[in-house]
Amino acid sequence: MKKLIIFLLTALLSLALVACGTADNEEGAEDTSNSEENTEETNDEGATEENEELTKIVVGASAVPHSEVLEQAAPLLEEQGIELQIETYQEYVLPNQDLDSGLLDANYYQHTPFLETEKEQKGYDFVDLGGVHIEPIGFYSKNVESVEDIEEGTTIIMSRNVPDHGRNLLLLQEEGLITLDEDVDPTEATVEDIVENPLNLEFDTSIEPALLTQNYEREEDTVVAINTNYAIEHGLVPTEDAIILESPDSPYANLIVARSEDEDNEALQTLVDVLRSEEIQTFMEEEYDGAIIPVSE
Repeated sequence: MKKLIIFLLTALLSLALVACGTADNEEGAEDTSNSEENTEETNDEGATEENEELTKIVVGASAVPHSEVLEQAAPLLEEQGIELQIETYQEYVLPNQDLDSGLLDANYYQHTPFLETEKEQKGYDFVDLGGVHIEPIGFYSKNVESVEDIEEGTTIIMSRNVPDHGRNLLLLQEEGLITLDEDVDPTEATVEDIVENPLNLEFDTSIEPALLTQNYEREEDTVVAINTNYAIEHGLVPTEDAIILESPDSPYANLIVARSEDEDNEALQTLVDVLRSEEIQTFMEEEYDGAIIPVSE
């Protein structure tokens, strides 16, 4: 009888020890889980703090090449604590409207004459933070292969963007196709300022810039002045396909533009510096094969 009692007590003691061990393990597992959760929370907080340290800027740009150039600049800006958000546009009106309304911190698509016209007509309080690249404008045609092949009465199609008219007409004058009134600033010239037109060229200035390539495809016997960004996007190579191409010393640099209140904004100043850096300039030269020309000053 004593042996039976001792056996039962020993069995009960063993079960008690096992139960305690199991409970300890479960508590340990819970502690480990809590530790992992705490670690994850710490990591998340650290990541959040790191993201909060980045200064975010929103820049509007034409699709090609402007947005592509900005995409190359984004990692370089991130290294300097700046997060770049790119908003892409297909036309020339909204980027300035959105900049004025505060939806954008800056935009990158326009040259000085266009900017000055927009400011005068719409009252924008904008400032030019610096040029990034030049897009030599060109004249293209499906059937006309050279300036010498332009026949009498040929239609010259230019966009309805008036600030580009003087730029286009000056190129035609340099090729001897027209003569402009010498009392008019060539950069501000319009079709009405043509005083000599020996080939009786016709001019169509009613087309939206984004639709110029469609007219190039459809109107085969015309000569169309196409902005380089649209030409590249359409698959044209300006240095090979244009029958007339603006020289590299063009004053029409594409600018980073911001509201005047942000003229000294450090993040936007850094954006200009990065876009003028050797790495980005090399990308532009290699990617676009001379179709756009970097500006370093």
